[in-house]
Amino acid sequence: MAEAEPMQGAHAAAEDAHAHAAGVVHHHPPTSFIRKYIFSIDHKVIGIQYLLLALFSVFIGLIMSVLMRMNLTWPGTPWPILATLFPTGAPGGVMTPEFYLSLVTMHGTMMVFFVLTTAPQGGFGNYFMPIQVGADDMAFPVLNMLSFWVTFIGLVVLVAAIFMSGNGVIGPTGGWTNYPPLSAIGGLLNVPGMTTGENLWIISIATFCIASLLGALNFITTMLNLRTRGMSLMRLPLTCWSWFTTAILALLSFPVLLAAGVLLLLDRVAGTSFFVPGGLSNGSTVLPHEGGSPILWQHLFWFFGHPEVYIAILPGMGATSHILSTFARKPVFGYRAMVFAMFAIGLLGFFVWGHHMFISGMSPYTGMAFSILTLSIGVPSAIKTFNWLGTLWGGRIRFATPMLFALGFVSLFVAGGITGLVLGQTSLDLSMHDTYFVLAHFHLVMGVAAIFGMFAGTYFWFPKMFGRMMDERLGKIHFWPTLIGVYCIFIPMHTMGILGMPRRYAQFTEMINGKEEHIYHFLNTSTPLVKFVTYAAIITAIAQLIFLFNFFWSMFKGKRANDNPWEATTLEWITATPPPHDNFGGKLPIVYRGAYEFSVPGAPQDYVMQTTPDETERNIVGPGHEGLQGTGNGSNGHK
Repeated sequence: MAEAEPMQGAHAAAEDAHAHAAGVVHHHPPTSFIRKYIFSIDHKVIGIQYLLLALFSVFIGLIMSVLMRMNLTWPGTPWPILATLFPTGAPGGVMTPEFYLSLVTMHGTMMVFFVLTTAPQGGFGNYFMPIQVGADDMAFPVLNMLSFWVTFIGLVVLVAAIFMSGNGVIGPTGGWTNYPPLSAIGGLLNVPGMTTGENLWIISIATFCIASLLGALNFITTMLNLRTRGMSLMRLPLTCWSWFTTAILALLSFPVLLAAGVLLLLDRVAGTSFFVPGGLSNGSTVLPHEGGSPILWQHLFWFFGHPEVYIAILPGMGATSHILSTFARKPVFGYRAMVFAMFAIGLLGFFVWGHHMFISGMSPYTGMAFSILTLSIGVPSAIKTFNWLGTLWGGRIRFATPMLFALGFVSLFVAGGITGLVLGQTSLDLSMHDTYFVLAHFHLVMGVAAIFGMFAGTYFWFPKMFGRMMDERLGKIHFWPTLIGVYCIFIPMHTMGILGMPRRYAQFTEMINGKEEHIYHFLNTSTPLVKFVTYAAIITAIAQLIFLFNFFWSMFKGKRANDNPWEATTLEWITATPPPHDNFGGKLPIVYRGAYEFSVPGAPQDYVMQTTPDETERNIVGPGHEGLQGTGNGSNGHK
């Protein structure tokens, strides 16, 4: 004891010297409502704002998807509520084909940009990255606030497109990819949904690109420059690596989409011909365009679009790795391999955009190159999957709700990724590209898997964010119908695609002589599958109301949470719950070990916090000059 007390005193003095040297001063929180909750520069408030924006968007997108399924299953059926809400888009309650196409467009745009991109990075990343690296805020707090409000403006403009599209539709009708030449000349031809609403769609996406660039710069700078003392790169949680990689992808890909959007808008309003070939006619006169290429838009869009897949999924990978280790009570298996695999996935994601264009008429040799590169992404993806399994192997697994959704993420990622190997073959993709097979593939691997990562993160970090626990029983009731439901939706869709069912069609049957018959006879056997998928979609959508209730009820009435309810090891669990305005009360932590110190031999508990010094590896030579040693790798204790 006599030797320990001087050591503890030196440790405290060193922490004080470190905080003083870093210029850390306790920041008092703003007192006005507007500065505290509206135009806040606190990264935690901004993170919650992003999450609420994504929560609004996901339920709008969910409603749209249910409406689409209803029309596909019961075409021509009058729904009185649609007649009331959209009298021109659904006259008499019967959905028009244009109305259906606008639902497809708005659903895809909402989900890809304002849910899958916004919640994992802008929401959880904004809230927890500064805390996990030991900083008191993001590198550029005002820029952080601006990135959220520019995103919010983008969402407002997109919602405005719903009401300004005209011709009885509720939004643009070009699909979330908005391929020209239709998207470029639809206004001249007065195509439904291709007038003012289409312009607003382009402006919304361009605005979102600007917001994402602001956020990406902030994330990269924060992780590289604001790590606390002792937080080497190889001691970072894998969540930080995923947010960092995602920010790099956003920084390099969103400018391409922004430029493409500007060029498309010029084609529409200024008479340019970037994407419009010459000789097109509206039936009476030749349009004033020449020399453009619709394929150029595909190259620009998919150069962004495939990295966007990983912008959506990488944060889920990071959260899953983090949660699996915590609830398996084991260090992450192969920490460095996980980091390098993450970067490999991000890098290769920039070289495979052409697999979205196999049917565009590209050279077979080019198609072969893109096919080989596409299949090569399976290598780092497999490394991550086997490392997740290695993390679980032999662990003392706690099946809490966050763990269930993390396991669901792994399951869905693997199931969806396997079908990607099929579509990466040019010969198979040519016949399946415009079918429900592609729809099922990207929904499983990019959409649903990413959302399971969000659910896992929400249940895991909710206690730290709001100081209360979400209800475990409701969480498990939410998990099982959601997991079973999404498989019941998207596995049959693969079968529909193999049968040849085309996507983007508003209906496949029509009433002939009082009898419902398929427009295409080869789809006669698909009717039971179509109805089964719709029933599963409705049940799964209803199950999400359990989550919605649990989220808001627990926010105010949930059981009080202590500072570390999951017995985790990273820095967000050493601070108060919820964290103070500047995260650590003006005293930044010092890190002595990796992020996943579970089941360390000889430790008094089955976990050791990152801030717990290891006296055998630490040599204090003076205040503020700690000799911090150890290899990191996220798990120093296992040698």
